[in-house]
Amino acid sequence: MKIRIVGGRIVDPGNNRDEIADILIVDGKIVGAGEAVQPDLLIDARGKIVIPGLIDMHTHLREPGREDEETIYTGSIAGVAGGFTTLVCMANTTPPVDNGGLVRFILEAKKEATVLPVGAITKSRMGKELAEIGDMVEAGAVAISDDGDPVLDSGIMRRALEYAKIFDIPVISHAEDKRLSGRGVVNEGVVALKLGLPGIPSIAEDIMVARDIYLAKYTGGRVHFAHVSTEGAVSLIREAKAEGVKVTAEVTPHHLIFTEEDVLANPYDTNYKVNPPLRTERDRVALIEALKDGTIDVIATDHAPHASFEKELQFIDAPFGIIGLETALPVLVDKLVNTGELDWITFIAKLTVNPAKILGLDKGWLKEGESAELVVFDPEAEWVFDSPRSLSRNSPFLGKRLKGKVLYTIVGEKVWDFTGE
Repeated sequence: MKIRIVGGRIVDPGNNRDEIADILIVDGKIVGAGEAVQPDLLIDARGKIVIPGLIDMHTHLREPGREDEETIYTGSIAGVAGGFTTLVCMANTTPPVDNGGLVRFILEAKKEATVLPVGAITKSRMGKELAEIGDMVEAGAVAISDDGDPVLDSGIMRRALEYAKIFDIPVISHAEDKRLSGRGVVNEGVVALKLGLPGIPSIAEDIMVARDIYLAKYTGGRVHFAHVSTEGAVSLIREAKAEGVKVTAEVTPHHLIFTEEDVLANPYDTNYKVNPPLRTERDRVALIEALKDGTIDVIATDHAPHASFEKELQFIDAPFGIIGLETALPVLVDKLVNTGELDWITFIAKLTVNPAKILGLDKGWLKEGESAELVVFDPEAEWVFDSPRSLSRNSPFLGKRLKGKVLYTIVGEKVWDFTGE
């Protein structure tokens, strides 16, 4: 099988490459431009962007336990449709992924993209006793996290960082002091008051970020902050990096695009209910600046599928979270790259080589002689997001016209062609 991609703009941050060139794939491996080779498949990529397969280091696939919302297989299909060839799935399933057996279950499940498990920090994610970290790492876990809930006990978080240091894996922190956030559902402030909804103060995040930075500094362990949303957290992480603390961070597409004003404009739409909540415009700008200066290393979707009947509850009762695998690339390119907020190299690095480095993965770039994982993306194509491949439909972009579309996702000899949709 020979695939030739012609005339695309190759954006490959891992090799500091941004140029117009051809790519030839033979038997699933990148072999060069291959001008003299007759291909079995010719892809005209002129005017298109060719990038490494994206890595989402924060997604929820719900299996085992809630296969009505998502499965490993359907989530991976949604992933490749959005350009994600590697998905890192969180441990907050039913039961939680807190042992090597469940890690192996995920690795052996039917899937389209590569799916890598995150093990729980604590048994049953109850925050009381460390899970079998060594057993999960030996089985194939790439990180540990109780995401969905914080580890409130500082002693347990310290020991988690110490154990994870032995295996050189990151501890992914859900930074939220639930004693402060309580039953809050939106950002604490004027919008919460106008809507009569309980608020989640920004300090609920900031305090836990500060705590985990101190613990990482003390233990020498690696902490990665999930879904950073506040200006205060950004400042703390920036200072910690300057001090040499082993800290990395991610931000979601929805926190880069929306603010609490979107909740006010759509007061009954629970697809704007996420955790952490959508914050202020000042926070959003701080997050973008943090992407630019390297304070935030990664963009991750926090893809969180929920059944329709759950999201149709009142705002205060509906679960947090939205799906994001199929829409992340187009909405971010349109809102951040096309507007000049981020250049292509910086942007794609946050979705490829940066998460790969944090997780110790040998991927996230385009290299001759290695297996092909790449995406052909048309930044000008317009389409309506009305038929999610995810089993769930909880997205604020559902039914909306989007600009920018994945045309092809290629992994080895496998080609997904989305041009006819």
